[in-house]
Amino acid sequence: MLKKTLLALTFAGLAFAASAQQPGIKRTPLQKIDFPEGYTTVTAAAEVPPGGAAGRHTHPGVETGYVLEGEADLLIEGQPDKHLKAGDSYVIPAGVVHDAKTHGDKPLKIIGIYIFDKTKPLATPAP
Repeated sequence: MLKKTLLALTFAGLAFAASAQQPGIKRTPLQKIDFPEGYTTVTAAAEVPPGGAAGRHTHPGVETGYVLEGEADLLIEGQPDKHLKAGDSYVIPAGVVHDAKTHGDKPLKIIGIYIFDKTKPLATPAP
């Protein structure tokens, strides 16, 4: 029962992250495991429509991902903007404000992996 509750809370965190960001973003949780000790690892597919943005937010752990389709500008606070295209990967440090804005006329499709402190929400909107 506790495991199902934690899974529901994690996926609710994904839903919160999506709702706190721009409308039209589709997130699909693929897997959730409690590993390493004290952390949760979530793998998710995400799609941002053309002209869309993820919205400024943070995660309490590292995010790493791979671009399946489309292009985007990844804006990570304190770093130069990065232009990503299909086949590129990225890493966003824990707690750093970031955003992704699609580029071109195709949606951005990614696989994201989030490794975060299991006592904290997956994402928090940033001003």
